[in-house]
Amino acid sequence: MKKLKIAQIAPIWYPLPPKKYAGIERIAYCLTEGLVRKGHKVTLFASGDSKTSAKLLSSRKKALVKDRVSWSDTFWELENISFSFSKAKNFDIIHSHIGLRTLFFQELVETPVVHTFHNPVYSESKKLPSHLRILENHKETTNACFISRSAKKLCPVKIKKDWVVYNGIDLGLFKFSPKPEEYFVWVGRVDPYKGIENAIRAAKTAKVKLFLAGKLDEERKKYFKKKIKPLLSKKIVFLGEVTQKKLVRLYGKAKALLYPIEWNEPFGLVMAEAQACGTPVITFKFGSTPEVVKDHKTGFVVPFLDKKGKKNLKGIVKAIKSIDDMKRQDCRNWV
Repeated sequence: MKKLKIAQIAPIWYPLPPKKYAGIERIAYCLTEGLVRKGHKVTLFASGDSKTSAKLLSSRKKALVKDRVSWSDTFWELENISFSFSKAKNFDIIHSHIGLRTLFFQELVETPVVHTFHNPVYSESKKLPSHLRILENHKETTNACFISRSAKKLCPVKIKKDWVVYNGIDLGLFKFSPKPEEYFVWVGRVDPYKGIENAIRAAKTAKVKLFLAGKLDEERKKYFKKKIKPLLSKKIVFLGEVTQKKLVRLYGKAKALLYPIEWNEPFGLVMAEAQACGTPVITFKFGSTPEVVKDHKTGFVVPFLDKKGKKNLKGIVKAIKSIDDMKRQDCRNWV
């Protein structure tokens, strides 16, 4: 196998490896470490407080989250990309995990560039928004990697060179747990479309205990106070953001991960992580969920609408009551 000089460009919002929430950063870190173990010469472009066995180059010393930079501020990320591409001649290939902003730089260098699109690249409008019109302009020269067949299908721009490569996880970090305790778990970022309210209402109806583990961003604190906090109780418990070790224990002892989302999830790393611990997943049929969860084998992929055209929370409740039919070893094997 030819040894390559590879650049991995990661977001600089969090240091790598992330201690808590940060799915893209986690994937970029695992891929970087895996390529190093394969003998490739890898340079990771990430925040200066990251730790890696690859060579680390940074456009700034600290991750943006530590300086409380707003998510809407894209200039630091653009500087990160610009800094990375200034070293392009040193590499055989550049792999960007940043998204569409990298498009502006790829044709300025001779080094091949591959993009992994971790976030959705689609639009519900017939008229393409600006970011997709830009992708349309660059579709002939773009190497695109989608993280599910659904994500690729939903992209309205047909790129000449594209692939589907699912996210991977380090199975060594996710211990298999054969015997669960009497609770369910929801994991994610506190956001309406991530299904936190649906999970709570289904758990209340089914009269089961539910732990909620998620990152609460500043811009969602009003939503949490108004919509989520009034629903909490002794049986519905918000844990906030937890460490990797605590998360693995939380997954492993849960009867199931409740993930009744309301958006076209491009992959859903938490679903893979839960199943790796032997924990089945109950989710709505959106985006990649039928690809990540094997329906009636490693969980239940529930139609979002019932026969009357209403949100199918009854389907989630029914799945909760049927979860003991799942074999936890099947979940681990599937991942």
